[in-house]
Amino acid sequence: MQYGNAAWGFRETPIEEQFKMTAGMGLSILEIGIANAPNDIPLNVTADRLDEIRRLSEKYKIKILAGATGNDFTIGRNDISKVKRVIDICRELEIQYLRIFAGFTALEDVSEEVFNNMIKLLTEVCEYAGKAGVTPAIETHGGVNEFDDGVQHFMSTTTDLETLKKILRALPDNAKLCYDPANLYAVGIKNPEHFYNEIKSKVAYAHFKDFASLPSGHLKPSYCGDSDMDWGAILNAMKGVEGFALFEYENTDDIEEGLVKSYNYIIERNIENE
Repeated sequence: MQYGNAAWGFRETPIEEQFKMTAGMGLSILEIGIANAPNDIPLNVTADRLDEIRRLSEKYKIKILAGATGNDFTIGRNDISKVKRVIDICRELEIQYLRIFAGFTALEDVSEEVFNNMIKLLTEVCEYAGKAGVTPAIETHGGVNEFDDGVQHFMSTTTDLETLKKILRALPDNAKLCYDPANLYAVGIKNPEHFYNEIKSKVAYAHFKDFASLPSGHLKPSYCGDSDMDWGAILNAMKGVEGFALFEYENTDDIEEGLVKSYNYIIERNIENE
């Protein structure tokens, strides 16, 4: 498995620094944010700016394998035009994968009408992406409640296994997944490796991060290994995978330290699993 860095932790990091930091870790893959945070590539990006990003990719010998944007197809907001423009940008930069979301509405609140509309919009995205040569990767991500000291995740359509399978059956074949075990663990799935075994044929790539438990019962985004989640079991389930996993340390104030800790931890666990 190859490793790189994910976009979300870099949301306050200038793009060139993202390349520089990733190269400094000895990695060669980057997921780049598009129209999801202040330092992302904007929807109105110019041709000259795209040329600059291509040059940065060549300078630091970093492949932009994935883009990442923000959307929610469960709340009555039509993000289709935005996501299509993001797909266009991916095509121009020859980015192979685009991380998207299904939605963050609590599973229990997703009516049949909401579910069907979500499928309609996701299908439209998949069809448009297919024509552009971009593979959509839907992240396994629950809904999130924010608190002063941390966050609380809850079940969504992509963290409930049977609902996710239902989504995949309804979508075009080019619909893939971004597997995030920490997001699954955060909603109460104690063995996310079992979840992976059920969906692995549809996984395009993975996000690796962790959540530390707080005394309040809330969670704080952290580096890999800072929870009771069994990373050894996860890595064992993914052994032999030819794809890639991206470190998604989410705290911006010590992003480089968190990414390095995550990388070192995963490498050590992989050695133990050999």
